[in-house]
Amino acid sequence: MSDPMTFAAMWARAVRVGAQRPFLRFEASDGTVTEWTYGEFDEAVTKVAARFVEDGVGQGSGVHLVLTNSPSFVAAWIAACRLGAFIIPSDPMATAPELAEHLTRTNPVVSVVSIGRRAVIDTAIASIGGSPAAPIVIAIDEDDASMSPLQSEVADASVAWPTPAPTDRAAVMFTSGTTGRPKGVVVTQANYAFAGETMAIAARLTADGRQLVVLPLFHANAQYYSFASAIAVGASVALMHTFSASGFVPQAARHQATHASLFAGPMRMILARGGPWTPGDGEPSLGLEHCWYAQNITADQYETLAAWLGCRPRQLYGMTETIPAVLTDTPIDPRYDAMGYSTEGCHVAIHDATGNPVVDGEVGEIVVGGDPGTTLFGGYLDDPETTAAAFRDGWFLTGDRARVDETGRYVFDGRRSDVLKVAGENVSVVEVEAVVGAHPDVFDVVVVGAPDPIRDEVPVAFVVTVPDADPAGIEDRLADWCVERLGKSKRPRSYTMVDELPRTSVGKVRKFLLAEAAAASSPDQSSLSTSQPPVRQEASS
Repeated sequence: MSDPMTFAAMWARAVRVGAQRPFLRFEASDGTVTEWTYGEFDEAVTKVAARFVEDGVGQGSGVHLVLTNSPSFVAAWIAACRLGAFIIPSDPMATAPELAEHLTRTNPVVSVVSIGRRAVIDTAIASIGGSPAAPIVIAIDEDDASMSPLQSEVADASVAWPTPAPTDRAAVMFTSGTTGRPKGVVVTQANYAFAGETMAIAARLTADGRQLVVLPLFHANAQYYSFASAIAVGASVALMHTFSASGFVPQAARHQATHASLFAGPMRMILARGGPWTPGDGEPSLGLEHCWYAQNITADQYETLAAWLGCRPRQLYGMTETIPAVLTDTPIDPRYDAMGYSTEGCHVAIHDATGNPVVDGEVGEIVVGGDPGTTLFGGYLDDPETTAAAFRDGWFLTGDRARVDETGRYVFDGRRSDVLKVAGENVSVVEVEAVVGAHPDVFDVVVVGAPDPIRDEVPVAFVVTVPDADPAGIEDRLADWCVERLGKSKRPRSYTMVDELPRTSVGKVRKFLLAEAAAASSPDQSSLSTSQPPVRQEASS
């Protein structure tokens, strides 16, 4: 049996087979569009790799990237992997302490950062006091399509490419930190290749397709689901410098995109700020065939988006650790409220707390089988204990809950932390969010637990209303709505109106911040009695 393909080999194959095929279209912040074929971009990759070698990057070295979406990010990523090095993509808006932690834990040889964020990386480097050794900083203009500051100045730059092994480290990606301190997820060469091949099949992407990328490149979604899948089949990518809710649909049409990927957060932003779009004279029409999305939206929101996008989006489920999305819905009659079926080539099951499979219809934990370092992540950075604790009998424990419905689809039921213990009863916040979110005045909602002296904990809701909602009596209307639809233990104790929900840079809600706010605003336990009515409050974000 042959070894799994590496990401370096997958890129080399794409260039060899289709050097003249389009690879990348980049729309800069000023609207300028630059294009490269696979062959042209490979020349840029070689020059970037030559610069890295000049700076001391070799096999096993780290390349730190603190960049927004740009051709420089893509070239540095591919160059590092072809050299057998690995990237450490950090949030470009990260603070100096956050960057210092990434530097300390990965010890990169170089750090590529935007000119505008140079002071932040300098502060981070100064704070670590020379241990580990300070990386060489390369500051660039992310809109600069020439990528000249990142490339070797030698005119005939060439590189003796090594042959990385499938399980060689290709990236360390720090989790987004929605529940606590980020963990460093080790991604291998084989992982990237497996993600690309698997997601291309799941999305029915071919060499004639074009991915539209608006999500940040430092995140796994854009890397795994969009870029890696395009490279796997020789398709092209239209890369936007940032996400624009009102511009998403026109961008998809303008760049003739066939495929895209979104989170629920950006999708709700499109609903709030976008709208139906029709091409003007001489403008290309919208040609989206497929759009991934993660996390539930309401039925009405789904139908509106399907009409605006010209295709029916398909839900998926995956984590940085699972590499591809291990659950994906089918293109035929996709469901807005379900994650779909096991993706081809992936192994998913639902287990109870003892590790035994549950029967269909029962809620349990999503577990994923596979080969660590090939079809699953390579482990947590320098943390064998946490890595070992993440597996049970060969299955990766996601911490997410789901059930299999009568159609065989997996239906999300929240994380383990999303199950509240209310007076001894299990309450899924996902169910409560679905009910509150269905109210016509509600645009978005998150439910978390708050401490309660009588019932241990109770659900509380943070609500973003639709623009034309009448603020007078909104809490009473929501309470009455839930009385009709939820059992007593599931009804939120309070409804806090906020302008927006706190999110990470990729749109995930930072629930732990809301949980902290809920705990801080809980009534004094000594003043409560069993006869006290529910507290309803309104607050700004």
